[in-house]
Amino acid sequence: MQNLKIDNTLSGESVKEKAKKQIAEEIVSLEEEKVYRRGTVAIRDLISPAGLRIENNYIQLGDVFLRTIFVITYPRYIAVGWGMPILNLNITMDVSMFFYPVPSPIILKQLKKKVGALEAQITGDAEKGAARDPIHETALRDIEQLRDDLTQGVEHFFQFSFYVTVYAKDLDELNRTTEDVENIFGSKLIYSKHVLYQAEQGFTSTLPLGIDELSIAFNMNSSPIAASFPFISSELTSDDGILYGINRHNNSLIIFDRFSLQNANMAVFATSGAGKSYTVKLEVLRSLMMGVDIIIIDPEMEYQHLCEAVGGTYVNISLAAESKVNPFDLPRPVGQQISTEDVIRSAIITLKGLIRIMFGSLNVTEDSIMDRALKETYAKKDITPDSDLGSIEPPIMQDLLEVLEGMQGAENLVLRLRKFTEGTFSGLFNSPTNVNMNNQLVVFSVRDLEDELRAMAIYNLINYVWNIVRSERKKRILIIDEAWWLMTHEDSAKFIYALVKRCRKYYLGVTTITQDVSDFLRSPYGQSIVTNSALQLLLRQTPAAIDIVQKTFMLTEGEKYLLLESAVGEGIFFAGLKHAAIKVIASYTEDQLVTSDPKQLMEIEKAKKEYEEQMLK
Repeated sequence: MQNLKIDNTLSGESVKEKAKKQIAEEIVSLEEEKVYRRGTVAIRDLISPAGLRIENNYIQLGDVFLRTIFVITYPRYIAVGWGMPILNLNITMDVSMFFYPVPSPIILKQLKKKVGALEAQITGDAEKGAARDPIHETALRDIEQLRDDLTQGVEHFFQFSFYVTVYAKDLDELNRTTEDVENIFGSKLIYSKHVLYQAEQGFTSTLPLGIDELSIAFNMNSSPIAASFPFISSELTSDDGILYGINRHNNSLIIFDRFSLQNANMAVFATSGAGKSYTVKLEVLRSLMMGVDIIIIDPEMEYQHLCEAVGGTYVNISLAAESKVNPFDLPRPVGQQISTEDVIRSAIITLKGLIRIMFGSLNVTEDSIMDRALKETYAKKDITPDSDLGSIEPPIMQDLLEVLEGMQGAENLVLRLRKFTEGTFSGLFNSPTNVNMNNQLVVFSVRDLEDELRAMAIYNLINYVWNIVRSERKKRILIIDEAWWLMTHEDSAKFIYALVKRCRKYYLGVTTITQDVSDFLRSPYGQSIVTNSALQLLLRQTPAAIDIVQKTFMLTEGEKYLLLESAVGEGIFFAGLKHAAIKVIASYTEDQLVTSDPKQLMEIEKAKKEYEEQMLK
């Protein structure tokens, strides 16, 4: 028995020694690993700032300055989404909300004391003969209502904390941003302050750690807290209008009537293949069902299939085509008190813009001669301020040439104009108009024109359409595809801008579509066209153009990346002050009519030929 006890003792000492040896080895291993890690670089070392400087009311984090703002009090009533003006600011910020549930019995006990105090105050004022105090009476009603709701379980009680940390590149920008945020809060009667000697605690409270180190809360029940929910998507559903697509935020329908806004203009920007023509053709198809007249300037013959399917008029404009549009045409006002002299003067100014595009430029002398020649050209056809525009025969380009030939100093103008009356381009502007506009859908195709002729042809077509629009007020939409062609010339860009500004008076909505976003928006007239378009549709953008798009439309970083990563037919839809992420969808029948996919179009043509052959048999 004694030997066994000794053996057990020795065994116990051996285990202890082994444990100590193992611990010593682990300590050595940890020290070695610590030495090794000291010379390695982790991800946090790469993304962390160089340093942190804590001041009394702000923090400098590397090269960035930040400050935390907290809310002190709220008004008696706050609307749903009251925080959206702050959240939609185009600045970098962190927002934290903390909710601390308070047991109902505790609050009911405190409210009971408060009711007693208010009733005593109201009764005392009545006994003294003092005038009633509406503030005390309103507070009493609110507290009684809250007591009932808490007792019935309709409402719950919380302490609510709301913090915003704003970031800036320098201290001046930080002060301006802080003032802007506090002013927005103040406009809603919400009183806020920024941190003082608690800058670090404020920064920590808005980090995604769930730690509230400021602990500045306000008593609030469930309903107003629910109104503080930040993730609210814009609803663009109305009783009237057409379906544009699906709201990607909440899968609701985006139904809108463009004529219900301050103007019916629309700007569509997207890269090639993003679905802009598909979207616009869908709008055309659905607008036709609502009785709207549609006029389209088609540069790539994309609308022909749709036009034929709905029985529209398809007009091919080219040097050899039979269809002609005379740039000297004048509007024929119906039931409007418009001076004939003003109509002629406007036509002369528009024609000079066309001639500048045709000739490249006009110097001061040439401009003066051309102005007098155009006036005499109209007079040659007895079109004067006393004429009846309903019974006139407009001149053509040949008449202008004949007038210029009889004018001194116009030799150079005559030489340049002959190319459009007798030379290569004589088939474009030197004939009376023979286009039939008596259809709900009219499409002008300029695909077969040379690139140097497209801008002037589109300019002439839009002027012709504008004359038609001014002759009769009617709900119409004018669609200008590849509108960047017109931004390459100042006169045409100025003309489109004037059209977009004035068209509302004639019940016309102008849709400008472009894939060359940079060139369009860098033009001062392009920026103005966007400003005067109440509807705007942004589909997928290229990295090269996204910065100017973000600046023009004041997009957030999230919206910027949404446009970069959008699939075909996805983007952002703006209607007035509202906007939402949109996904454009079509039924099978609509898709067959509006598709721009070459493979799908070939399959449709093949099926059409097979059907025709079968019918012949």
